[in-house]
Amino acid sequence: MAHYEPPINWKDYEDIALKLYERFGDDFSESKIYRIRFTELLDWVMEIPNFEGKREDCNEGHLEMIQSSWVYEWRDNQG
Repeated sequence: MAHYEPPINWKDYEDIALKLYERFGDDFSESKIYRIRFTELLDWVMEIPNFEGKREDCNEGHLEMIQSSWVYEWRDNQG
């Protein structure tokens, strides 16, 4: 039986970061994460299975927070 995962929205930065880390693992280091184009990052967030945010509700601030949360997630998994 699959466990229920609550829907993810734009302000759930840590949840989004975890999903991105699970998807890409160590393919992206800190410097690479900060170089990802926002258009690409937006597409990847929209592809998260239980993500229910709307593309038009996204702004640059959300994407910046997602990037920095992803960096923290990546750092937590090093060492």
